[in-house]
Formats: sequence, structure tokens, C-alpha cells
Amino acid sequence: FDTSAAHCAAALLSGGRIVDTRVEEMGRGQAERLMPLLEEVLADAGLGWRDLDAVAVGVGPGNFTGIRISVAAARGLALGLARPAVGVSTLEAQAFGQALPVRAVADARRGMVYVQTFGDGGDAPRIVDAGEVGTDLPVAGALPPAELVQTIGRIAQGRLAQGGTINRPAPLYIRSADAAPASDQPPVILP
Repeated sequence: FDTSAAHCAAALLSGGRIVDTRVEEMGRGQAERLMPLLEEVLADAGLGWRDLDAVAVGVGPGNFTGIRISVAAARGLALGLARPAVGVSTLEAQAFGQALPVRAVADARRGMVYVQTFGDGGDAPRIVDAGEVGTDLPVAGALPPAELVQTIGRIAQGRLAQGGTINRPAPLYIRSADAAPASDQPPVILP
């Protein structure tokens, strides 16, 4: 599942097959909608939480709060179900299946983009001005939410099958949060 942008998206994979994919476009409300959406996907497939072998989650980059919502849910589910959780970056999902080397690019708003090169040594994800992406490599652009969440699942499934990198998902923050501390003075605590 993924809530790193203005959506709440989930996919259920069994073997190499996509059983179900759900995407709800939303600017807000992912925290309230994510768990019911996941329950609906499982119920429609005749499954329950304990039927899951693993949990895969999009870790960003993207919306600060959205990333925290999905990563916290994945970690909670993994702990509660005693199942592995696999975090997959949006940029990795964009590059998945592409001829390497390739540069994954995602909108970071305000004229900026997230960028990461895969293949030929690659590099770490970073944020740059949109005009600084370069033309020396093919570009893997943003995926529609349904394709993104399916690809996140496929990458996680591949890692599990190969005994590859299984991690405790952590948010991939490339830029600091847009939120600012409250300007109101904190309340005075009386003895």
C-alpha cells in the first residue's frame, strides 16, 4: 500500500498475480481511510489479516504526513501479525523493469523534483531544480497510483522470494517537513 501522494492505494498479490488493486484519490484523510481500504481488499478476496505472508509499503519520497501514515501502518501490521514488512521507494518502483541505467524522477513541487539514478553505480535520492535533471540518461517518470502500488508489491515479493533485503520500513525523507511549530504560546502549567 502507499499514501505518499494525494491517494490511498493498495494492491493484493498472490503468487505473481495481482488479485485486486484499489486507488482512492484524496488530498486528506488517508489516515482514516487506509485500514478500512485494506480490510475491504482482503474481505473481497475472502482473506483475513493472518492470511498475509508479508506487508509491502511505499516509503516515499513524497508527502511527509502521507509517508508517515503508511510506514506506521506497515510497521504496526508487521509487528502485530509477526510478518515481514518491506519498504520500497517510489523512485525504485519507477525504475523497476526499465533498461539500466535510468534516472527516476518524481515531482517534489515548487519547481523541484526528486531524482535518483539506478544502474552504473547509481546514486542516492536527492532533490534538485526541475531543470537540472539532465538529458544524459533515459528518465523513468511518475507511475499512476495503481501501477505504483502494484510495482511496490512486485518488488517486495521478489525480495522475499530471493531472501533479499527485508527491512523495517522507514520513511524516505529528502526534504524537511513543510509544517511549522505553532505560533501560539504553550499553556502555563500550574503547580
